Amino acid sequence: MEANLNLYFIFYTVANCKNISAAAKELYISQPAISKAISRLESNLDTTLFIRNSRGVTLTAEGEYLYEQVKSAFICIQNGEDRIKKMNELGIGHLSIGVSTTLCKFLLLPSLSQFKKENPHIKIKILCQSSSETLHGLENHSIDIGLIGLPKKLRGFQSTPLMSIQDTFVTTKSYLENLRVREGVSPREALKNATFMMLDSENISRKYVEQYLQEENMEPTEIMEVGNMDLLIEFAKIDLGVACVIKEFIHPELEKKELLEISLGAEVPKREVGFVYSYHTLKENSAVENFINFILAQNKG
Repeated sequence: MEANLNLYFIFYTVANCKNISAAAKELYISQPAISKAISRLESNLDTTLFIRNSRGVTLTAEGEYLYEQVKSAFICIQNGEDRIKKMNELGIGHLSIGVSTTLCKFLLLPSLSQFKKENPHIKIKILCQSSSETLHGLENHSIDIGLIGLPKKLRGFQSTPLMSIQDTFVTTKSYLENLRVREGVSPREALKNATFMMLDSENISRKYVEQYLQEENMEPTEIMEVGNMDLLIEFAKIDLGVACVIKEFIHPELEKKELLEISLGAEVPKREVGFVYSYHTLKENSAVENFINFILAQNKG
């Protein structure tokens, strides 16, 4: 096919120039080489493409038909090359990111805002979903990169840590007081009968916290599952129970004493949050590489 493509390009150039000598100058090859290429193409197609005369060449009916088809093909190729050059010059690309609603709000948006200013021509798609769905999307290549709580073992992917976070338990002063009065026991004993509000059972963060609770011999008897952390925070504010949230995301509520931290024993160990992606995606998609380099530069700063 490569050899045939070269023959068609020579044919296309001769048809445009209407002269073998002019085509030879444009292609930087000899006239005999062009004549040989045309003869070979005519032989392959078993037809005559040009009629030679004293002023040059003209297309036959078959040549006219082939020229229109070849012209369309080479225009498409030229348009493709021009598009790629423009993409390289302007930094045009695409970036699809899988992220939970909470991490999107508190971590992704601040980074994404500045990245978009520096790379205005990159098309960005955000898929708000669970971390398990994000990992599945990375596996089937439906997304380019994910922002998740990094598991201890991450097989088949590379990661760029963004920050350390700590899970904690919060509620209101009034909920604690009412719980103590209702249960008639010590605050720690009363907490065993508290309503614990947590993310759904398939959530990676939930599984991490449940492992901690088991190690502390503190398994809640009543659990209310809530779809996202914003709602967990809001529900805790209106005395619905003890919410498991990320400490770094509730500084305003803690400072204003709208919510209080609850100790269940040892602190929940900190964990890393970061971006996850495949090596092949990093190398094949320049927008992913640009974004990761941007994140690394921000972390150094």
